[in-house]
Amino acid sequence: MLNYQQRGQGPDVILIHGLFGSLDNLGNLARSLEDAFCVTSVDLRNHGKSFHTDDTSLTAMAGDIIALMDALNLKSASLVGHSLGGKVAMQVALSNANRVNKLVVADIAPVTYQHRHHDNVFEALTKVDVSQYQSRKDVEDAISPYIEEQGTRLFILKNLVKDGDGFRWRINVPVLLEHYQQVLQAPTGEPFTDPTLFIKGGNSPYLTEAHSQAVGERFPKAQLKVISGVGHWLHAEKPAVFNKLVRDFLS
Repeated sequence: MLNYQQRGQGPDVILIHGLFGSLDNLGNLARSLEDAFCVTSVDLRNHGKSFHTDDTSLTAMAGDIIALMDALNLKSASLVGHSLGGKVAMQVALSNANRVNKLVVADIAPVTYQHRHHDNVFEALTKVDVSQYQSRKDVEDAISPYIEEQGTRLFILKNLVKDGDGFRWRINVPVLLEHYQQVLQAPTGEPFTDPTLFIKGGNSPYLTEAHSQAVGERFPKAQLKVISGVGHWLHAEKPAVFNKLVRDFLS
């Protein structure tokens, strides 16, 4: 079963992080919702403290969410997912509509992506031997030639854990690299006809006008909100705006 944390009381909401992330990534949102909702934050398979496995398909990851809901006796819940987590949330809704009350998708589209956005991150994860370093700062310096943007570096470094005299990555790097194509795939299933909110980072290339047809076909009740002046990490760049959009929609 997936590693998870629960907080608050009220209607159930499940938060699902993106690629290379963990349940901490949406922690600010969880704290902003806990006074009105029972918030369950999860680590996806091959991430955080959840199990490692070779299957990284959206179908398998959506199945993990359903299995967790069953274990927690949740008949249904609203889902909030960012990036890969948004794809997983969409897959749950498209294949198990009766288990999803409302759906929030942050900066990702229900399409198969052709562009490999994460090649530089994989280079850093595979070419830098973190077991040879004694400090997090040394690791950051070592990966900086591959990952120029400091915010992304700090995000990736959240996966660094102490291991003996050096470090190791908590995420399942070999499997995520080998099966990266599965992560790029579009979610599939019957259209989800309950309330859906897509939130786009104004400067992000992940969710664009070109994706509007795919969104409309799969999520006919979808509405779109754009947070200006932010990129793909919209929930971290303008947390107050992001959290209010989510809360208002779920309420």
